[in-house]
Amino acid sequence: MLMGKAGQESFRSITRSYYRGAAGALLVYDITRRETFNHLTSWLEDARQHSSSNMVIMLIGNKSDLESRRDVKREEGEAFAREHGLIFMETSAKTACNVEEAFINTAKEIYRKIQQGLFDVHNEANGIKIGPQQSISTSLGPSASQQNCRDIGSDSGCC
Repeated sequence: MLMGKAGQESFRSITRSYYRGAAGALLVYDITRRETFNHLTSWLEDARQHSSSNMVIMLIGNKSDLESRRDVKREEGEAFAREHGLIFMETSAKTACNVEEAFINTAKEIYRKIQQGLFDVHNEANGIKIGPQQSISTSLGPSASQQNCRDIGSDSGCC
């Protein structure tokens, strides 16, 4: 999404309402565009200011399929995540590499916080609604996005 400064501010004011009651958020930047990485601090401040202190935030470096056009090193994303207490992954929306895993890892971290009692699952204001109970198999094979990661090669830095 391309936006001028005024458009970005308008978008940010709308998104602030979505933070309220959110249990998790994905903060995404484009590894081929340094300016998107440079705006992370501002977006993270917004998220933290307008959400619960327990909200899980996953930092995503997207477009890992464009390694040759990379403008932000993986180590920079990892360092930013470490410094701000975020979970970090690189993904490719184009190839689906790590996309499913990003959501699953965010959900796992939310679940861990539920088990620690940091979220009250009986209060939907926390952004969590309990659905029907199902058993979850942990012995599933590779997901479709993991298969796609292998398809683009191991030197992509994605998987």
